[in-house]
Amino acid sequence: MSGQTVDRTPQSPQPPESPGPARRDAVDRYFRISERGSTYAREIRGGFATFFTMAYILVLNPIILGGAEDKFGAHLSGPQLVTATALVAAVMTAVMGLGGNLPLAVAAGLGLNAVVAFQLAPLMSWPDAMGLIVLEGLLICALVVTGLREAVMHAIPRELKQAISVGIGLFIAFIGFIDAGFVTRIPGDTGSVPVQLGASGQLTGWPVLVFCLGVLLTIALVARKVRGAILIGIVVTTAVAIVINEIADIAPTAWGLTAPSVPDDLVAAPDFGLVGSFSLFGAFEQVGVVTLVLLVFTLMLSDFFDTMGTVVGVSSEAGLLDEQGKVPNLGRILLIDGAAAVAGGAASASSSTSYIESAAGVGEGARTGFASLVTGALFGLSLFLAPLALVVPAQAAAPALVVVGFLLMTQVRHIDWEKYEIAIPAFLTIAVMPFTYSITNGIGAGFLSYVLIKAVLGKAREVHWLLWGTAALFAVYFAIDPVEQLLNVT
Repeated sequence: MSGQTVDRTPQSPQPPESPGPARRDAVDRYFRISERGSTYAREIRGGFATFFTMAYILVLNPIILGGAEDKFGAHLSGPQLVTATALVAAVMTAVMGLGGNLPLAVAAGLGLNAVVAFQLAPLMSWPDAMGLIVLEGLLICALVVTGLREAVMHAIPRELKQAISVGIGLFIAFIGFIDAGFVTRIPGDTGSVPVQLGASGQLTGWPVLVFCLGVLLTIALVARKVRGAILIGIVVTTAVAIVINEIADIAPTAWGLTAPSVPDDLVAAPDFGLVGSFSLFGAFEQVGVVTLVLLVFTLMLSDFFDTMGTVVGVSSEAGLLDEQGKVPNLGRILLIDGAAAVAGGAASASSSTSYIESAAGVGEGARTGFASLVTGALFGLSLFLAPLALVVPAQAAAPALVVVGFLLMTQVRHIDWEKYEIAIPAFLTIAVMPFTYSITNGIGAGFLSYVLIKAVLGKAREVHWLLWGTAALFAVYFAIDPVEQLLNVT
C-alpha cells in the first residue's frame, strides 16, 4: 500500500503544447504520446514529478523493515534495503511503462511493508516472510490470468475495502508515534493505561522535539498541496536533526537505530546482498496452515484492491478511461503489478505495488508509459545514494507515517455511518487494527461481524460465498487456541 500525497481533483487532459510533427518517430508511435495529446517535455516533467513525490519510500522502507526483527532476532541491513527498494522500483516501474503504457510508478507499498515487518517477521525468519510475499504475488498473477479477479473484487463490499485502508492508516500513524518516542509503553505498570505521552508522561528530549517539528512542517506542506510534501518534510527535518545533534549533547542511543550525522560519502556502490534471499515454502515450517492462509490473504487483499483504486484513479485523472469507464490495458497492468509483488519479495524489499503519487506526474502533463521510464531511470540512479538515505533518523521519517495515516484516513468519508450493517463492521475493522497492533485482526473482525449482521438481518444471500469462506477461516483463526486444546483433549 502507497503513501498518498497528491491532489486527487480530477483534471482534464491538457492540450498539446505544440502541434505534433507530421511524421512521428517510433517511440512516439509506441507510447502514443502525440495521440494522447502529450509531448516529450510533458512526459519527462511528469516522470520527475512522480519520482520526487514518492522518493520518500527509499527512506521509509528501510526504516520500517530495518527497524523490525524476525522471530530469531535478526535485522535486515539498511544499505541493502535501500538497494533492494531502489532496484525493484526502477525495474518494475520501467516494465509498467513499457508493458502497460500508463504513467504509473511502482515501488514497495506503505502498509504492505508494515504487514511484513510487524505481522510476518515476528512469526518466522526474514527469508520465510519474503517467500510469502512471492507467493502472494504469484497468487495475484494467477487471479488475473484466470479471470477470478472480478469475483474477488465483487465479494468484498466497497465500504469494507475503504475501512481496511482507514484502519491501516491509523495503524501506520500509531507506528510513527511509537517509533519517534512520542508514545511509549508504560514499563512495569499493568494497572493503568498501556501507553503514555513520551517516555515519562510528558515530552522530553531533543529527538522528540525534532519529530514534532517534522509533523508540523509536513502537515503544513500537505495542507498547501505542495508537490513532494512528504519528501521535503523528511529532508528538512533530517537537516534540522543533524544540526541539533551536532550542537546539543545527545546520546546516540536517544535517536534509536540511526543517529543523524553528515555521511562520509554521498554515493556508494549498491549492495545487492538481500536480492534472492527468500524461502518460498519456509514459512510452512514456522506457523500453521490456517495462519498462513490468512496472512497471505491479508497481503493479497491490501495489495490487490489498493492497486485497483490507484489504476482507476490515475487513469481517470489522465483522461484515459474509455466511454465505458474501463482502463486501457487493464489485464496487462494488473499482471505487471502482481509481478512487482513477486519481485519485491524476491529482492527482500517487501511487496511492491502501484503508487497513487503517479497522479503528480499526470498533473504535470504525463499521459503515457514514457513518463514511467523516466521515473524508473531516476530510481536506478538512486541505487548509488544509500549513504544519504541512511542518515535519516526515525524522528525525521516518522512524521511521514503520521501524514500518510491521515491521507488513508480520509477514505472514511465514503462509509455510510447511518447504515449499521456496514458501519459496525467498518468501525471494528478500523478500531481493531491499531488497538491490537494487527492488520489481520482488524480485517477478521470486520469480515466476521459483516457476515453475522447480514445473517441476523435475513440478508445472508447478499453475502458472496467467498466472503463466507473467508469469515469461516477467520473464525478458526480467532478461536485457534481453544480449538487446539479441544483437539488435544479428544
